[in-house]
Amino acid sequence: MATFVETEDCKILIDPGVALGPRRYGLPPHPLEIEKLEEDWINIVKYADKAQVMTVTHYHYDHHNPEYPEIYTDKVVYLKHPTEKINYSQKKRAKYFLSKLNNLPEVIEYCDGREFIFNSTRIKFSSPVCHGTNARLGYVVEVSISYRGEKFLFTSDVEGPSLKEQVDFILKENPDILYLDGPMTYMLGYRYSAKSLEESVKNLIKILRETKIKKLIIDHHFLRDLNWRERIKEALEIANSKIVTAAEYTGRENLMLEARRKELYEKWG
Repeated sequence: MATFVETEDCKILIDPGVALGPRRYGLPPHPLEIEKLEEDWINIVKYADKAQVMTVTHYHYDHHNPEYPEIYTDKVVYLKHPTEKINYSQKKRAKYFLSKLNNLPEVIEYCDGREFIFNSTRIKFSSPVCHGTNARLGYVVEVSISYRGEKFLFTSDVEGPSLKEQVDFILKENPDILYLDGPMTYMLGYRYSAKSLEESVKNLIKILRETKIKKLIIDHHFLRDLNWRERIKEALEIANSKIVTAAEYTGRENLMLEARRKELYEKWG
């Protein structure tokens, strides 16, 4: 979900990380996935070089890479708080990441529930919300960026949204463009319940009806499921083409390599 946002005032890179699911559908990452990861990391570094502001919404390795702290050199860095509203695993990762950053950034600010102004650009962070349907995986902060009447909102890993507090920030901010990570349906019936999916679909419909959204980009967890469109059929029916994937939004094809892992191994070994 690494995302670059540019206004006339500043250039912002959100969650500069990329990672692969170690095993999915009983298989390790296919070589094509590894090739794409390497390509994406090169792009992330390129955009990090352009950025003045960088944010980390939580400490999972697909959202930050602690082994390349140099990309944060001389940047304004906004981080999810490393010791408050955080689970044990992410707290350890946050401590390690901060030790690697050392004095490289120009400034480090903990951003939970705060906002920052760059002339006409406002970067606002939600209070911590659950990473998913409960606090087991810790918390994330959502990010809203507004500029001269336009607004972009990045949910981070809400896995839905199925919870009220995740949705409330979206409704209050009322974005033009929403980038949503979507329900974790590839684990439906295992680590993600049918009830959570039902609530997520209801909330998608609520967001579509009660905000000024022009595009709802849905990706990340959700695009690990080849049947993702069927999962949110009710929302798609009222969306009037507002719902797109990240690839579609940028004019590219949907690769869905992780979701197609079995197919990739069957075709190319």
